[in-house]
Amino acid sequence: MIHGSELDHEAATALPAAVVQDRPLVLIVDDDEAVRMSIEELMQSVGIDTAGFGSTRELLEAVLPDRPGCLVLDVRMPGSSGLDLQHHLAATGNARPIVFLTGHGDIPMSVQAMKAGAIDFLTKPVRDQSLLDAVASGIERDLASRADMRRIRQQADRHATLTPRERQVLAQVASGRLNKQIAFDLGISEVTVKLHRSSVMRKMGAATIGELIRAWDVLPPELREART
Repeated sequence: MIHGSELDHEAATALPAAVVQDRPLVLIVDDDEAVRMSIEELMQSVGIDTAGFGSTRELLEAVLPDRPGCLVLDVRMPGSSGLDLQHHLAATGNARPIVFLTGHGDIPMSVQAMKAGAIDFLTKPVRDQSLLDAVASGIERDLASRADMRRIRQQADRHATLTPRERQVLAQVASGRLNKQIAFDLGISEVTVKLHRSSVMRKMGAATIGELIRAWDVLPPELREART
């Protein structure tokens, strides 16, 4: 089990660092220690690592490993509530998937949480399978989000290797312009356009125009909208 920000060193040393880093970690925040421990035991019974916290402040002050996973949050706690934490994480760009648990839930509260991106809003006492299903959905969403971010970073890094002219050609190709149209727009020969396009495809890791356009679509808007 992981307590606060400390990894279970025995488990960590038994596996390669890369494997541990990729293992899901569920963060559980509930001021009721009995409930918190019960959830941790449930998660660990299916092989999911956990970190437990008695308040949102404890979580925010902890130094946690960057691992995929989700949060299981009690809604009503002393100090900042689970909803407050949800808003704080979203505002700081750390929109990790959240499963809410509450003993005092109501419809407006659940609607607010779900609109803000929560995976589920479950009422205590919760069925084990319902909680496991919600956590599994949260982990799956986080894994997908992390994969998307890796693709974006990869394509942004590749885009950074292009020359200004190659970026112009890429933007034109992505907008569906033909070689002769690009040549006219940029005031260069069609042969030069073909050479630039070939270089762009190589640098962007694209074997076909379709792959090149998909790589373009992955780029952050500020790169696609930049005028070079």
